[in-house]
Amino acid sequence: MDTVLSWSLPTIGRFARLVSIALILMSPVAALAEPGEEANAAIDRWSAAYSSNDPEAVVRNYRPDAILLGTASPVMSEGTDAIRAYFARLKGSGNKNTIGERRTLVLSDNAVLVTGFYEFTRVKEGKPVPSPARFTMLLIKHDGEWLIAHHHSSTRGQS
Repeated sequence: MDTVLSWSLPTIGRFARLVSIALILMSPVAALAEPGEEANAAIDRWSAAYSSNDPEAVVRNYRPDAILLGTASPVMSEGTDAIRAYFARLKGSGNKNTIGERRTLVLSDNAVLVTGFYEFTRVKEGKPVPSPARFTMLLIKHDGEWLIAHHHSSTRGQS
């Protein structure tokens, strides 16, 4: 007697589920985010921290040895303390940031360069004032965390 023919439908169903689970576990994990997606999520996290007006949350998005060429600064801000000083005026300001168009260049599994446009909305005399800008960020993954290693921001000219 052929044993396959003697299997019951519930047994075949359990076998099919078992095979499906085994195939999923043995296949490459496609559900994991790619470096570009992960780095862009870190940029979105930075933007959300900026928009929440929390300088410490913004600073946590940078590596300790990061370099920031800020939109409103004539100097390079190098390292955590300098970056914290740059963003100190953000607290309670009501300023917002919105990321617009961007391009992503994956350099390696642990390094991604993102460049694009964003808009700052600063509050001056109680009124929102939009300030279009452009950015380039180099993000590095270290110990499983994507952080900004280099950030250049400048005003965007009118087209």
